[in-house]
Amino acid sequence: METVLVTGEIYHIFNRSIADYKIFNQEEDFLRFVEALRFYQNIKNSSSFSQFIKSKKRNSKSEMKVLNGDNRIVEIIAYCIMPTHTHLILKQLIDNGISTFMNNLLNSYTRYFNLKHNRKGPLWEGRFKRVLIKSDEQLLHLTRYIHLNPVTAYLVNNPEDWLASSYKEYIEPKIKFPICKFEGLIDIKPEKYKEFVKDRISYQRELTKIKDLLLEPIQPTRLTYAVE
Repeated sequence: METVLVTGEIYHIFNRSIADYKIFNQEEDFLRFVEALRFYQNIKNSSSFSQFIKSKKRNSKSEMKVLNGDNRIVEIIAYCIMPTHTHLILKQLIDNGISTFMNNLLNSYTRYFNLKHNRKGPLWEGRFKRVLIKSDEQLLHLTRYIHLNPVTAYLVNNPEDWLASSYKEYIEPKIKFPICKFEGLIDIKPEKYKEFVKDRISYQRELTKIKDLLLEPIQPTRLTYAVE
């Protein structure tokens, strides 16, 4: 039986595509999902998501103000969208808020992807996974981990070069219409946070290499060599 997500608590929410299928292929795919993050965190919206996308292209400030209002069911603290999976750090604001948010978010992208690729069927590997964040220190280190995901995977050399993460919101506090809200939770100045993240790049890359080696099946020739 699944543990109930508790209102007021913060969770690391992780979801992966079926069979690690690459579901974010172009810049427009990533950006659409990021805008869906913004849209679906509200329980009441004045338009549908497709209408919101159109108004966003027209730079509708009124629509953006509505989305940053008091109707949120979750607070997004950090995010990173990778080609085959997503990382979110969410605070639940109302009962069932995270489940409602994730259901709307993932179903919306599935409809978009299937229509775009003339495809049918599910896109995601079952129900999203979640881990309760128990301390401010754990939260801080987790933001660094997910912001470094694209660098660890050698998709970019610097986290700020990845367009589908919240890293820039952490190091550029004057961003217009931010998606994330982490004031009072992440107590570190932008320059210090940048240093905190970048100091970990080499270590996290090496850690991933070691993990991958440990997960590889042992080949007989390697075993023989090891015994000798």
